[in-house]
Parts: sequence; C-alpha cells; structure tokens
Amino acid sequence: MEKELQKLAREAKSALEKVSGAEDLETLRVTFLGRKGKITALIRSVGSLPPEERPRMGLAANRLKEELQADFDEAEKRLKQAEDRFRAREEAVDVTLPGLGFARGRRHPITAALDEVIDIFTGLGFFLESGPEIETEYYNFDALNIPSDHPARDMHDTLYLEDGRVLRTHTSPVQIRTMEKTRPPLRMICAGKAFRADTADASHSPMFHQLEGLMVDREVSLADLKGVLAVFARRLFGEDTRLRFRPSFFPFTEPSAEVDISCVVCGGSGCRLCSRRGWLEILGAGMVDPEVFKAVGYDPEEWTGFAFGMGIERIAMLKHGIDDIRLFYENDLRFLHQF
Repeated sequence: MEKELQKLAREAKSALEKVSGAEDLETLRVTFLGRKGKITALIRSVGSLPPEERPRMGLAANRLKEELQADFDEAEKRLKQAEDRFRAREEAVDVTLPGLGFARGRRHPITAALDEVIDIFTGLGFFLESGPEIETEYYNFDALNIPSDHPARDMHDTLYLEDGRVLRTHTSPVQIRTMEKTRPPLRMICAGKAFRADTADASHSPMFHQLEGLMVDREVSLADLKGVLAVFARRLFGEDTRLRFRPSFFPFTEPSAEVDISCVVCGGSGCRLCSRRGWLEILGAGMVDPEVFKAVGYDPEEWTGFAFGMGIERIAMLKHGIDDIRLFYENDLRFLHQF
C-alpha cells in the first residue's frame, strides 16, 4: 500500500504540471480527490490491512490527501493568475487612442418641416398651443359650427371611441380651447397629429400632422390674412413665391379660401409636379365665422379674426419633391438618411 501511495503521488503531481485550464484541473481533482477518486478509494482500503499497519498507513494516506489538496489549490491559483494576465492583455484599453464617435441622429423630415413652420409663425408673434388628441364631439365639431348632419361626422371619416369621443380629425379644437381660456387680442398656432378613417395611399394617411393658426383682434381683415400668409410662403419657399386665393367653403370660416402657391419647381410656368397648372395647393384659410366666436363667448360685433390650416406632410412633400406620403412612415433608412 505504501508503494501505491507513492505511485499515486507521482501520477497526480505529473498530471498537475501538464494541466492548462480550469476545466481540466477540476476533472483531475475529481479523479484523485473526489468521493470516488483514487485517493479516497485507497483511504477506504486501510480498514482491510492488518491492525498493526492501519495507523501508519492511514496517517500516510491522509497526509498525501492533504498534500495533493494543497497542490491542487496552488495549481488553481496559478491558472487564475495566468487567466487574469491574459485578460488584462486582451482587454487592455489604450487611453491614447481617439474615442469611438457616436452615430449622429437626424431629424425626421416631418419634424424638420414642422419646426421650420413653427419658427416662422412664432417669429411673427404667434404663440404655440397644444391640446388633446382624443376630443369630444363638441370641440371637434359643434363649437366649430360643423352641423350634426355634416358628412365629416360619418363613421367613414371620423374614428369614434366606444365612449362617444373621437380621435380629433383636425387641430382646430385647440383654437376653441385657447379662445375659451384667453381673452382677445390673441395670435396662436397649434400643431400635432390628426386622425381620419382614410385608406393609406400616395396622398392619404389615417394619421397625419396639421398646423393651424388663429388671429383675433379688432378690425382684423382678409388683407391681414393675406399679408401673414404671403410672409409665411416667402420665408418657407423663397422670396419669389406668389400666392393665389380661390373661394372655398369651411363651416368655421366665412369667407373661406383655398390658398395656392406658385409651383416650387417651375415657378408657375407649368411642369409635371403642378400638372401644368403652375400652382400648388398648400392650405385652407378664411375669416372666423361669427358663430364660432359666439361659442367661446367672444362678441362678433367687437372682434374679428382669421384662421388657417395646413398639412405638414404636404409641406414636406413640396419642399423635398416627395410624391408618396407613405415614405414618411415606412422607416426605410435609405429614405430617411437623405434628410
């Protein structure tokens, strides 16, 4: 048994010198020191020796076990130090190298167009207001002089919620809410999302962005509306931009007009973008109907005002020559990186 102990000691120490990884070391530990390992088996066999040899051989076997345990602990420490040195070399940071740059984000073309339009009107003295996207029928229709039998209230145009409220079909309700809490004179714009039950195609989307403006004061006239919109169009599309007002109808303005600008591509001479007409429709406008003033407690005999509204997607499409509104919402980075 003494020779067997010496053989196991040589075998274990030789194997420890060749071990190169923590996994191999653990396998070796189980082989020699595990519950079913070679040293453990040898210690258990001490009981089969003659009584006079048991104390000496038991002591020798346990001493060998302790020595090998210490050797294994030392090997584990050595492997850990080697691993730490390797990781330090591989993961070392050279502080003299330049840092990695962050990818620069870009504003979405709709956001950029909206910011530009807001900047123009705030520069003209208009203040920015906001309101809820879920509205009551009163603010979305009634207070804006839209009759109960108007086609815009139909389910195929308006998205109704179960409680009878609606997803606002335009940003005009913000004008009503602002007039309710603000006494004239006032100049305000409101911008945000609007929703309609439209099928998405090249020129329609069930969700889109609008910006509307309102000015109320004594003796505000159609000439004031034309002046403000002319300044806006020239700052947005260039000093040579011309405006054209065509009679139209909106329930909340009277008189009402569709406003066109001279084509941003051909300047009015006629091209494919403007369908050879030389003009591009850009927004709707008009003088505030007295019934709207009555709904918010303004005296229409004392105050007059104008309102206008435009689609921001339309603005962005005209500025960048985009012919399909769906491109704004497809999240195609090849498209978005152009802006």
